[in-house]
Amino acid sequence: MNKKLKATCLTLSIIMAQQLVCIPTKIVYAAEKYTSDASVENKVNYNTDVIYQIVTDRFFDGNVSNNPKGNIYDGTKKSPKKYFGGDWNGIANKITDGYLRDLGITAIWISQPVENIYSVFADGSTSYHGYWARDFKKPNPAFGTIEEFKKLVKVAHDNNIKVIIDFAPNHTSPANPDEPSYAENGKLYDNGNLLAGYSNDKNGMFNHNGGTDFSTVEDGTYRNLFDLADLNTQNNTVDKYLKDSIKLWLDTGIDGIRMDAVKHMPEGWQKNFMDSVYDYKQVFTFGEWFLSKREQDPKNVKFANDSGMSLLDFRYAQKIREVLRDGTDNMQGLNEVIASTANQYEHVNDQVTFIDNHDMDRFYNEGTAKANVDQALVLTLTSRGVPAIYYGTEQYMSGNGDPNNRAMMSGFDKNTNAYKIIQKLSPLRKNNPAIAYGDTQQKWINDDVYIYERKFGNNVALVAVNRNKSKSVDISGALTTLPEGIYKDTLGNVVSGNDINVNSKGELQKFTLKAGSAAVWSYVSNNNSPIIGNIGSPMVEPGKTVTVDGRGFGDIKGKVSFGTTEGQVVSWDDKEIKVIVPNIDAGKINVIVQTASGVKSNIYKNFDVLTGKQVSVRFVVKNANTSLGQNVYLSGDVAELGNWNANNMIGEIYNKVEYQYPNWYFDVSVPAGKTINFKFIKKNGNNLVWESGNNHTYKVPENNTGEIIVDWQN
Repeated sequence: MNKKLKATCLTLSIIMAQQLVCIPTKIVYAAEKYTSDASVENKVNYNTDVIYQIVTDRFFDGNVSNNPKGNIYDGTKKSPKKYFGGDWNGIANKITDGYLRDLGITAIWISQPVENIYSVFADGSTSYHGYWARDFKKPNPAFGTIEEFKKLVKVAHDNNIKVIIDFAPNHTSPANPDEPSYAENGKLYDNGNLLAGYSNDKNGMFNHNGGTDFSTVEDGTYRNLFDLADLNTQNNTVDKYLKDSIKLWLDTGIDGIRMDAVKHMPEGWQKNFMDSVYDYKQVFTFGEWFLSKREQDPKNVKFANDSGMSLLDFRYAQKIREVLRDGTDNMQGLNEVIASTANQYEHVNDQVTFIDNHDMDRFYNEGTAKANVDQALVLTLTSRGVPAIYYGTEQYMSGNGDPNNRAMMSGFDKNTNAYKIIQKLSPLRKNNPAIAYGDTQQKWINDDVYIYERKFGNNVALVAVNRNKSKSVDISGALTTLPEGIYKDTLGNVVSGNDINVNSKGELQKFTLKAGSAAVWSYVSNNNSPIIGNIGSPMVEPGKTVTVDGRGFGDIKGKVSFGTTEGQVVSWDDKEIKVIVPNIDAGKINVIVQTASGVKSNIYKNFDVLTGKQVSVRFVVKNANTSLGQNVYLSGDVAELGNWNANNMIGEIYNKVEYQYPNWYFDVSVPAGKTINFKFIKKNGNNLVWESGNNHTYKVPENNTGEIIVDWQN
């Protein structure tokens, strides 16, 4: 195992007081341990990480003995919808042989590990991708045994790499309601014991509302996604089964969850599911809410802000593809997305950025400029959010459409430009907190050039990209908060970057940004006032311990205040504090750190405190007739129902699938065992019509899902 340190100057060559000062920043290899916020032991903060997404079957075959038998497998790898043999041993091998370790990535996101169906469809399709679950409590034998999975987790952790699993609780597998013999009929098993099939579903474990036309969120939530058997998460057995299943995988030591198809499950159920996860073991979780090109969806933003999980940042991905892949937009458009999402997402640095994945055409098009990939990687690795790199991007793999975008890994060359870019920039997220936690400010821009600064406390990173492959640009008049000095390109000119000179006024001396170039200049300060970058988990009950990451906290214990109430500090160092959330009123609150010397940090806004343990309840109101333009909402006397505040009402609620107009319904995460009061409201613009009469009252179940049905009170 190579433990050799490689020195690189990130702050590099700063001229101060007529002396040349070179501040080296080391690249940390496998056997070394990061400290506090950048540690593999920190499962709730991924701001300092770079994720590498792997389709397990398509990466590397480390154990040929577990390759599937029969027609489901193609050893020639010519049938792209069949299993190819990639497995957990293969991923572990590529960590220990240095490919992933030396790449610098610090987290792997792998295919859903659960047992999938064994059917082969008429078009040759199989479950190689992992999304057609059969038994959520058993491992997929084509990927390995549970012992081999645990070995992968250990190997990853030994090399400072976190493990994220895909998890798809929305559905099981393809089913046809008219043909019980179709595939495996969507059957769901509990550790080998049959729970239900899609046909003759006597206990209502599936939704039976036909396939969605994607016209509304309601339609996509309560109808089947394509032909996939849609699990009824309001069913008590299904609810408990899914929560028990994820706990089994959490017990293997995983560090994160990527939730598939969050757009197609009730938000209320997902919030109660996340509460059960965080109550058991806190891990970073992000979901998939697909957005098309230039699509903006307020429900997407609301989900990211209120569900208790982060999201894959499709707005970023689609825009950077337009700018650097398709040429249908420019750097002005990318800057607009960066600026607008910073205001929309409450915690924009927790959203997961990417340029392609298993559901999109690969970023690289055969025959086009590889420099487009290089520049997209530079932007993504230095931008706000948690970057995720799709396997093979560093090898310039191409492929449009499923399954061509999921081909077998083409090779493991460490000398491609893309590999070197990831290798050089990944450590920067751990070494410079401006990249991990900073705000973004545009410093110079035209249609082809984007220069932006990331700043956190006194830490600064400046990034420049010129997408024009034939025209260099003279940069003058740009300002920065980098201290006075000469800065060398962190990328080492891999993308034709250059040095810059900053004067005492923060002015960049005029320089030429070469055609097709990109550069990153970095300054790391050891002198920071207290500043909070992240608090995880993002949503917890009082009495739970959370992790506060940032800089400048000092080494002597101070205070952490949630609103006006002080929490109990469990541990404290300059970069990370663990603290117990006090018994305070639920809702979104401000958090402040105060050092032992009395210096207060920035205000970390919108930390979500729950009333208590959560369960999912379906609220139904009958005979709520509305006029044109009116919709129905819900409010009540707990934070989860808006605390009677009209600005925080739940809804607009639904009336087409599970219940039909004039009956309305919505699944909401509410505090378990609590007696709550609530009413429904009709709303048209700013005009609110509340129900008359007494409040409705409901005793929430302790451990089960629930349903309360009332009539509208005129």
